[in-house]
Amino acid sequence: MLARRPGGVNETPHEIDVFQGRMLEFRTVASATPLETFPNPRPEREFEIAINCPEFTSVCPKTGLPDFGEIRITYVPGDRCIELKSLKYYMIGFRNRGIFYEAVTNQILDDLVASCQPRRMTVVGDFSVRGGMKTVVTASYVGKNPNS
Repeated sequence: MLARRPGGVNETPHEIDVFQGRMLEFRTVASATPLETFPNPRPEREFEIAINCPEFTSVCPKTGLPDFGEIRITYVPGDRCIELKSLKYYMIGFRNRGIFYEAVTNQILDDLVASCQPRRMTVVGDFSVRGGMKTVVTASYVGKNPNS
């Protein structure tokens, strides 16, 4: 007897159990790598920092298949700047994590804003074509006083 999943694909009950177990496993993997910062060398000046992470990977929480993309971060620092080695390890922490494109882009923005409290920041998740569809997610933050 076949069970029907909401996605419309017929699978055996065993396949569904394995699939749901895999989803639970991916959802529980969290990034344990702390983001580090250093003092802004010119806090009196407004300048922009652009960081590209062209080899970003995560896992689709529905299928368990890998997702590939580029994360682009642009920000105007406040008193702190993001330390790049810790950012690299933070990004690697998503490699085995099941998370949707929209969620990961916003999670990265939230974590980076919390760590360095920039004047402004934009995170773009530019994900590779999958199933004939390309997705680009943009999340932005503007501090309470953008002129400070």
